Amino acid sequence: MMPPAAVAGAASRPLRAGMWLLALLAGVALVAPWLAPYDPNLPLDLLALKSRAPSLAHPFGTDPYSRDVLSRVLAGTRVSLGFALSAVAIALSVGTAYGAAMAFASVRVGTLLARLLDVAFSVPRLLVLLGVLGAVGPMGLVALVLLTGLTGWYAVARLVHDELRSLRAREFTLAAAATGIPTRRLLQRHLLPHLAPMLLTLAALNIAGTIGIEAGLSFLGLGVQPPTASWGNIIRDGAGLMHSQWWLTVFPAVCMLLPVLLCNAMGDALRDRFAPVQFAGSAPGSAVLPGSSRIPSTRPP
Repeated sequence: MMPPAAVAGAASRPLRAGMWLLALLAGVALVAPWLAPYDPNLPLDLLALKSRAPSLAHPFGTDPYSRDVLSRVLAGTRVSLGFALSAVAIALSVGTAYGAAMAFASVRVGTLLARLLDVAFSVPRLLVLLGVLGAVGPMGLVALVLLTGLTGWYAVARLVHDELRSLRAREFTLAAAATGIPTRRLLQRHLLPHLAPMLLTLAALNIAGTIGIEAGLSFLGLGVQPPTASWGNIIRDGAGLMHSQWWLTVFPAVCMLLPVLLCNAMGDALRDRFAPVQFAGSAPGSAVLPGSSRIPSTRPP
């Protein structure tokens, strides 16, 4: 069994590599409008350039509307990554606030908040998204980000609540509370900084899942609406055409798979890097094995 320091050192190498690759992908998303060789939404030539295979002029080919697929994939990188980052930021903010409220509320209010959270957990997130979008129809991009973020905070709230309850029993928290420090300051200065590694891990894992959610909704026609490009609706353009126009599916699918794998690998590396140090001895007489923590080993729902 490796000691915690060895586990942390072994986890830091893939973590650094993943961070550099993800930063590179984020840089590509930022400069996508300048990297794209053509306008991603503009048909080039409906007769001469319709559904053309990859070539030097169009490395990813063209779609049935004669649009350059490489330009659309670059534009989709910007939209899909921005969507995932924004939705996860909303989920982490709401979940952290709700979890803190549960941890510091009175017994009656805390129990009520916990029961409401159990009710929210009982309904699958994807079912809520499909139900809302099926009822109101496709939404604008901002509304869709809000809906996705506001249905993804349940696991964050539960984990934040559990960890704050554990941290409140630690000696440094009891000493700070004994000085008469206000609860808000105790939370901001002494408790929330200890949650940063866990929140970073959850963010990495949730970004991967949110990319898949956006792609799935867009593929179904309920997510990002054309002509705005996202990885999901680019793949949708090639639905049923895999045998004749494989490039419409393969290239955006590979580009979507890369950040998903990177975020999952970073989440696992962050958990291995921080968990043994952060949560060791979180309860009197407890022993946290290397690689174990309250952070789940699988991605949260």
